[in-house]
Amino acid sequence: MFCHESMQLKLSRRLLLGTLAAALLSSCAVGPDYKRKAVELPGEAPSAFKENRDWKLAEPSDALPRGKWWEVFGDAELNALIEQVDIDNQNLKIAEARYRQAQALMQSSRAGFFPTLGLSSSATRSGSAASRGGGNIGNNYNLSANLGWELDLWGRIRRQNEANDSAVQASVADLGAARLSAQADLAVNYFQLRVNDAQQQLLNDTVSAYAKSLELTRNRYAVGVVGRADVAQAETQLLSAQAQALDLGVQRAQLEHAIALLVGKFPSNFSLPVRTWTASLPRLPVALPSTLLERRPDIAAAERRAAAANAQIGVAQAAYYPNLSLGGSVGYASPTIAGWLSAPNRFWSLGPSLALTLLDFGKRGAAKDQAVASYDQSVALYRQTVLEGFQDVEDNLAALRILEAEAAVQEQAVRAARESVTLTLNQYKAGIISYLNVVNVQAAQLANERSAVSVLGRIAIQPLSL
Repeated sequence: MFCHESMQLKLSRRLLLGTLAAALLSSCAVGPDYKRKAVELPGEAPSAFKENRDWKLAEPSDALPRGKWWEVFGDAELNALIEQVDIDNQNLKIAEARYRQAQALMQSSRAGFFPTLGLSSSATRSGSAASRGGGNIGNNYNLSANLGWELDLWGRIRRQNEANDSAVQASVADLGAARLSAQADLAVNYFQLRVNDAQQQLLNDTVSAYAKSLELTRNRYAVGVVGRADVAQAETQLLSAQAQALDLGVQRAQLEHAIALLVGKFPSNFSLPVRTWTASLPRLPVALPSTLLERRPDIAAAERRAAAANAQIGVAQAAYYPNLSLGGSVGYASPTIAGWLSAPNRFWSLGPSLALTLLDFGKRGAAKDQAVASYDQSVALYRQTVLEGFQDVEDNLAALRILEAEAAVQEQAVRAARESVTLTLNQYKAGIISYLNVVNVQAAQLANERSAVSVLGRIAIQPLSL
């Protein structure tokens, strides 16, 4: 009996080794291998941006750390706020949780390379129809360990792992994009708030100046030098400036609330004191355009999703081939609980199994067509993301170039407006002109002063949109 069992065991081992050898020799991964070049845009990318001819060759580096880029603005309060984004921003926590979810899915698919081992136990009592006549009623006690292993002959598991690994990399890029977006949004809102503060200070100074002009006009009216119309115009001008100053409070409150949300705070518990904006405006380095594109996380994420979709084609195609797996079990089975776990009640089994779907009425073909269409869609999305990235760079470089020129001209306009106000007020005091002339030049000065502040704010914000 022992000799016979040993022979069976030897035969089973030979069968197992033969099956493994055949699997290793014939193992392949069906479906197309991913080639990044195949998803690039037709033709070569432009060697330089139209809005900036100073360039360098791009080197892929989307995974490189970006550092604390916001520190170039030299604003300690902004630095402290952006540091809170990693701690309390809820959108960032959502992206981080999705990344962990993708990691777990990848780990789950990698387990498919290895066998599974299980343990089962049962105690049953059964009988047949003849048992009512007095027979075939019995008990069965079973304890067994079961082993199962799917041999990845056609690469289904490998392709699924490729897809999940690419999905993890895409999630990493999504996390980077979420972090960068939250940081940039906070900086944009912060600079807009400081521009608002600067305009508020400008309007406060203007209200003070208009109040003095109104006092001057009333004094002149009291002595009969000017008419009541001049007083009415001065009052109207002052009240209009006060209304503009009050209106800025709405925008400031909303910007403050937006910043509170980005740092994960309740708006009612968050406030930023008004202060003079002293942040420096850094110049863009010559190599920034190409460096920016090669490090954009949205482009990296789109490319990784194209790789994942490509691998899913192989997963779908593997369904056309037979599924080969190895299975085995060892344990004890007995009709009585007494002596259940003894050697005579031992059993074992070991062997391969093969399964092949012969007819599914187009189900596998539809699944493959769906995978191919999904890949085509992801490639188009990747290419569109690249094109939009180039557009963003061109748009913002053009805007920066034009805004810098506008700022220089606007500064000249401010100086001219201030001189005009001084000259016109002197003429009014001398009784040469009416107060309407003063109103016109003061309104022009206020408009130019506000435009100058606004342009500087746009210059600070523009690089954050790249």
